[in-house]
Amino acid sequence: MTDNPTEGARVADRTRSRVLRLASWWWLPAAALVGAAAGGAYGQLRPPQYTATSSVVAVPNGTTEADCTDALGFAQAYGRVATQLAVLGDAQVWAGVPVSTLRESVDVATSPDAPMVAVSATSSKPSQAVDIANAVSRALITEADHSRSRTGIRLERLSRALKPTEPSSASPALASLVGASAGGLLGGLALLARPRRTPEDDDDQGHASVPGPAGAADARGTLG
Repeated sequence: MTDNPTEGARVADRTRSRVLRLASWWWLPAAALVGAAAGGAYGQLRPPQYTATSSVVAVPNGTTEADCTDALGFAQAYGRVATQLAVLGDAQVWAGVPVSTLRESVDVATSPDAPMVAVSATSSKPSQAVDIANAVSRALITEADHSRSRTGIRLERLSRALKPTEPSSASPALASLVGASAGGLLGGLALLARPRRTPEDDDDQGHASVPGPAGAADARGTLG
């Protein structure tokens, strides 16, 4: 126990500051826990999504001098037009869904090494995902047929979409893990952004009650 009230107050201030800094770190696990709960709830409430993929391949039709290199270039081009209205307008008839649904659910990928176009469709119903993927690839083949006499390239179906047996969306456990990571990140950013006490602030508080030079001089004069 100290006999100096000023020193005791300084020690108490420093102890309180350390306790507050330690308590503030509880934001991090708390934010991660909240994020995990939110992610798990989202994974449970959101219906599972299923993805089906159909593939087509570009090949020379033999009526022009187009070769495999040309087929690779046209495959890239057809991959870009697969989600345009000219293709989706025909696909909506076979898929039985509006164009807006096709745009939201269809994803097209091409390869830099092979003249192949992969059409993937995602839906909450496995059968609908299959219908959409097959419809878009069929419409893309039809679109390529309109200009094959000029381009020398035709599209052929490489594989039909098969009915998926497992969802492609994240499981509730994975969604909970992602939520925990996001919550922990946000909690860490909040800790970094919070106002901090500096050592100068603590020193200023501790010296607030210490007499200034003028008071000390007055005291010496009185003693003298």
